[in-house]
Amino acid sequence: MYKIAAVVLCLLLWLPQVQAQKQPVATPRPKVILQVDVAPENASRLHGYTFRTAHPDSAEAAKEARALVYQLQQDAFLLASADSLYLRRDTLHVKLHLGQQYEWAQLRNDNLSEGILIESGFREKFYRDTPFKPAEYVKLQQRILNYAERNGYPFASVWLDSVTIENGKINAALMVEKAFVVTYDSVAIVGNTKTQPKFLMRYLQLLPGQIYNQDQVNASQRMLTQLPYIRQTRPPQVQFLRDKAKVLYFLEDRQANQIDGVVGFLPDPSRQDKLLITGEANLNIRNIRGTGKQLGLQWRRVNKGSVILNGEYLHPNLLGTPFELGTKFNLLKQDSSFITIQPRLQLAYYTLKYGKFSVFTEWRNSRILSSANTQSLQKLDLADARTNTYGLNYLWNNLDDFYFPRRGRLVEMQLAAGKKTLLRNSDLEKSFYDTLDLKTTQLSLGLRVENFLRLGTNSALLTRLRGEALLNDQIFLNDMYRIGGLNTLRGFDEYFFYASAYAVGTLEYRLFTAADSYVLLFYDQAYYRSDLENSEASDFPFGVGGGISFSTGAGIFQLVYSLGKSDQQPISLRYSKIHFGITSKF
Repeated sequence: MYKIAAVVLCLLLWLPQVQAQKQPVATPRPKVILQVDVAPENASRLHGYTFRTAHPDSAEAAKEARALVYQLQQDAFLLASADSLYLRRDTLHVKLHLGQQYEWAQLRNDNLSEGILIESGFREKFYRDTPFKPAEYVKLQQRILNYAERNGYPFASVWLDSVTIENGKINAALMVEKAFVVTYDSVAIVGNTKTQPKFLMRYLQLLPGQIYNQDQVNASQRMLTQLPYIRQTRPPQVQFLRDKAKVLYFLEDRQANQIDGVVGFLPDPSRQDKLLITGEANLNIRNIRGTGKQLGLQWRRVNKGSVILNGEYLHPNLLGTPFELGTKFNLLKQDSSFITIQPRLQLAYYTLKYGKFSVFTEWRNSRILSSANTQSLQKLDLADARTNTYGLNYLWNNLDDFYFPRRGRLVEMQLAAGKKTLLRNSDLEKSFYDTLDLKTTQLSLGLRVENFLRLGTNSALLTRLRGEALLNDQIFLNDMYRIGGLNTLRGFDEYFFYASAYAVGTLEYRLFTAADSYVLLFYDQAYYRSDLENSEASDFPFGVGGGISFSTGAGIFQLVYSLGKSDQQPISLRYSKIHFGITSKF
């Protein structure tokens, strides 16, 4: 009894193994070979064409055959075709018919204007005794239609007329029908925004009665990204009513008015183990009454006794034109040494491709305070001076967002020249100025380049280079640029360095946790040079650190921690800088 049970148990254990062994083993599916058959006299013509011969199935092989036929047709074999396809075992046989290769005998200009000829690049000699390639002819058509769309004819059409074919030679005339000229009628805004259509029309330069330009409509989307107070919800639409075009923009307001403050804690050089509180306050009112006007004020206390006051007002569409009038004001009081006042007046014009071109004039008046050290005057560190300059500025900006960009580039260049006049100081003897040129020519150069590279869904890499240079044979301390601090070189006090020329390179990684929140790691590397006659200096300071920016119910909170190293400051936690503040938008 037990022996029988043991035999049955063994059979039960063995049978599944036998069945498993008898199960068919999956084998790879055989590939289908594409075999192209062509007439012997045409075999040499296929030598320049490549196609895959092995395919996973017959459908893919047939698709490859159709692609080969299309390629032949684009190379002037207009009658090329696959006459028959049949599958035999693992081979798809295709009988290919090539036909003759067609050529242009002549393509004449029937009614194309000189402007179309220049813009499209059409020349009759290019279409004489050359292969007829449909793709090239389509590109020619598109260039002609693009020119028509840019010049008020969005309904133009292009075709071949008087076509004759003889022995594979094509003779035809190229014709264009412009239909009727179209002009702009108006600009309309759809959405929850206070922006006025009149302002938008002048800013985008879509004026009533102006010739319709499709490229201008496309470029207007890029120009709108440079306005911080509106957001596009969808691409613009154009409504045509016979010979009038009405452009509809879908916009909504975004919170752009700004009130913010930043507080900084720095070591107080006059009192050991004490902190010096610095601060900054900003007020920016944008798009006043929907007209694009902007007003900005900034107050900063960079160190003990030093104050900065900046003001700016922008007035677009000056007297109904596309020009923008801007005024700026800057005041710097450097402790008890000197005070500099610098007003500026500029006229700007926005181009259709990301650009803004400005001309400006600037008046700079720097005076030594009565409490300044007389020895500094004698060492030529400080001097009373008045400088009048004229300059050019160009800004190119295609960043994808005004406040939180993740992709795009910004380039700004500036050149200015003028006369600097030294003013006699009563604390110095008259003979002191005998060795100085009271009037000199002064040049200044400026460059800023920013590039945002999107690394992933939620991260971006910022690379930036900023620099300025002052060119003059007589440079004083109160003429120089000031760098250092949160906005230029992190890891140092605000306005820590005096420089007649400098450059600051930045590498910054941003990891976005929300649309308006991110953490950052950065490295700032700088070079500066001081060309004071009695104390020339240069250095390569750097700053490193990290920070966080996130949105709260009251606004955007920012915190940055940084360390810096230079010849004047070792890298140490004792000299670390902490800046934090909150930006409120309404």
